Amino acid sequence: MIERYDFGEIEAKWQKHWEDSKLFKTTEEEGKKKYYLLEMFPYPSGKLHMGHVRNYSIGDVATRYLKMNGYNVLHPMGWDSFGLPAENAAIKHGIHPNVWTWENIAEMRNQLKQLGLSYDWDREVATCHPDYYKWMQWIFIQFFEKGLAYKKKNPVNWCPSCQTVLANEQVVDGACERCSTPVGKKDLDQWYLKITDYADRLLTDIDRLEGWPNKVKVMQKNWIGKSVGGEVDFTIEGFDKTLKIFTTRPDTLFGVTYMVLAPEHPYVKELIAGTEYEAAVNEFLNKLQYMTDIERTATTLEKDGIFIGRYAVNPLNGKKVPVYIANYVLMDYGTGAIMAVPAHDQRDFDFAKKYNLDIIPVVDPKNPEIDINNLKEAFEADGTMINSGQFDGMDVETAKEQIVAFLEEKNIGTKSVNFRLRDWLISRQRYWGCPIPMVWCDHCGWVPEKMENLPVLLPTDVVFTGKGESPLTTSPTFMDTTCPKCGGKATRETDTMDTFLDSSWYFLKYTDAKNMERIWDQKKADYWMPVDQYIGGVEHAILHLLYARFFTKFLYDIGFSAADEPFTNLLTQGMVLKDGTKMSKSKGNVVSPEEIISKYGADTARLFILFASPPEKELEWSDAGVEGSYRFLNRVHRLVFELNDKLKDVTASRQAVSAEDKKLNYAMNATIKKVSEDVGGRFNFNTAISSIMELVNEIYRYKETETLNLGLLKAAVENLILILSPFTPHICEEMWEFTGHSGTVYLENWPEYDEAALVKDAVEIVIQFNGKLKDKIEVPNGLSKEQLQETVMDSDKVKALLAGKEIVKIVAVPNKLINIVVK
Repeated sequence: MIERYDFGEIEAKWQKHWEDSKLFKTTEEEGKKKYYLLEMFPYPSGKLHMGHVRNYSIGDVATRYLKMNGYNVLHPMGWDSFGLPAENAAIKHGIHPNVWTWENIAEMRNQLKQLGLSYDWDREVATCHPDYYKWMQWIFIQFFEKGLAYKKKNPVNWCPSCQTVLANEQVVDGACERCSTPVGKKDLDQWYLKITDYADRLLTDIDRLEGWPNKVKVMQKNWIGKSVGGEVDFTIEGFDKTLKIFTTRPDTLFGVTYMVLAPEHPYVKELIAGTEYEAAVNEFLNKLQYMTDIERTATTLEKDGIFIGRYAVNPLNGKKVPVYIANYVLMDYGTGAIMAVPAHDQRDFDFAKKYNLDIIPVVDPKNPEIDINNLKEAFEADGTMINSGQFDGMDVETAKEQIVAFLEEKNIGTKSVNFRLRDWLISRQRYWGCPIPMVWCDHCGWVPEKMENLPVLLPTDVVFTGKGESPLTTSPTFMDTTCPKCGGKATRETDTMDTFLDSSWYFLKYTDAKNMERIWDQKKADYWMPVDQYIGGVEHAILHLLYARFFTKFLYDIGFSAADEPFTNLLTQGMVLKDGTKMSKSKGNVVSPEEIISKYGADTARLFILFASPPEKELEWSDAGVEGSYRFLNRVHRLVFELNDKLKDVTASRQAVSAEDKKLNYAMNATIKKVSEDVGGRFNFNTAISSIMELVNEIYRYKETETLNLGLLKAAVENLILILSPFTPHICEEMWEFTGHSGTVYLENWPEYDEAALVKDAVEIVIQFNGKLKDKIEVPNGLSKEQLQETVMDSDKVKALLAGKEIVKIVAVPNKLINIVVK
């Protein structure tokens, strides 16, 4: 090690050493405590951003700390490498998605290694590799054979420019998030997974996830959206089909004054066919197709609808009510039809006011502030039933039970549970995704490909136009096949899978990444699963995490996972901001990790991003903060270099004799304890680093004292290197070697702290007069209130300060302060 901190030479040296020695390779070790730590794997866009650096640095610190504490740690990395950007690159630049993707993977893998991350690269996976998507297809077939994968026609979000289906989350302000083209609806045959069959388990088991942030659990509960209520049958005059509605408020049935069908409801076209209302209703339907479900359910949306010329009959009182379609009712919630009770639902109230419909209260809240005969807004309060026939006078909860019982008795309704969660639409009209391993045979219908024929490979003879159906339809070698069941002529499915499927089980594949014969060795999967700590952005709180839970439960059910929940603990790190906004090219506020590493080194980049903010909070980028982190590492480097000649032949010792020794010994042990607690228990990396900085200050102070305890000083320096090493591993490896140690810091034991050293002989006491600081003095540790007061009052300085003043009272807090109130 030279005197100058040459981060470039140091980091290149140790990265090569780690790779050549396969230091981070992990195997199963029975009898050793395991820990599976995982950060969400990235999409290989070609360049890391600071969010990546933060995410992966958090995981790396925890991994290195756990390894030094004797854990067998699995810390893998891979690539979520299917997706539309690669296909767009093929269209725009004439480069095959496979070439574009693997070039990006190589670039990003190199960047990750430059950060010094302790990944077991022997377990690397890429979802676009046939060895991976072979097993994705195998899982899909398991879903199909268990009746959980099916195909049906449904209206979907459709981008006419990208010519593909979009999830609701990919539609922003009514437009495609990628090309900004207005998104409409289109009826398509699509593949779905029956995640709704797992809705109850997914909801109930959220309460088992004690290591998850509460906000994430609440988001998942709301997304699943369980509602208990009743399903009620309404008849429609002149129509031979029953209209079913779901309601959580069967007690309000007598308050129904109109019905609303979702515009996509299959009855709408039949009800208007050949009537005078047909043209106007169709015009209204065309207008709605460019609104997303999210926009239609927004509380700020103006309620808009149209009467379709039909009347429904209330099964409880026989009253006829008009039937509308409206923008605020969706097909994929409940039955796609609602009974509207304006008095007790604000959306219905707004609609009724706009279209001059009746408002009939059926609950009296017994609240003098609410005039139920002249309502200004809807109210949902409990109360006593009114205007409800034989149910008048009952409280709301009793009425709910009695009305549902009456509906069941008359065979016009039943008690029901509904979920907001819909089945998962997984079809995509794209090339760069996992082929759906299904074959259409005119004789046999949909048939899964034989297991021995997996993977169904993506063909190379495709044409990328960006228009029309999936590029797979342009490949005759792909399309034309034989039926796996009867051997006759057949056609392959040309849709590919939503990329969320690929990331719903990758954590299991890491347990036995290179197994080509089986999806994984069950003993290996059972050894490592579940993931003990998962780290990633809160933007994945709902879909990715929910889908991963669904897959894990399904694989558990069919005997391929010993765990039925994938992630024991979850950390959702905050975004990296600059100038108060998220870094993005469009805002011109991006800071490149490469730029920071080339100027200051990877250790500085890691240290700053871990020190600037707690992991779960947003982090505001600061050039000054980066420079400060760099100066600190230079300071540590200089300290170790300057002391080395004095300490190289000394045996480390924790024996403290003098008062100055005890101060250093206290600082060393207190820092070990603080860092151990902050890293091992709370992930409070910023406060851990702060305490390390204080220890560095104390070592600098101590080395200037007249009489040095070199054994203690060496212990302090060695422990400093050890506890700093998870944060800045390259410089610490270099300093560890320079101070005469063989081997690597990564394999060293984490230092223990001495509780006895944390008991001070003397403590500093603050002296206040009327709450204002006047002095500080050292007193023996552990004095009682009375002893503290006596010691302080006997001080010459305090006596001088009290001259001419009258003491009103004295407040003494042992080991902390004494406040003298005077006048």
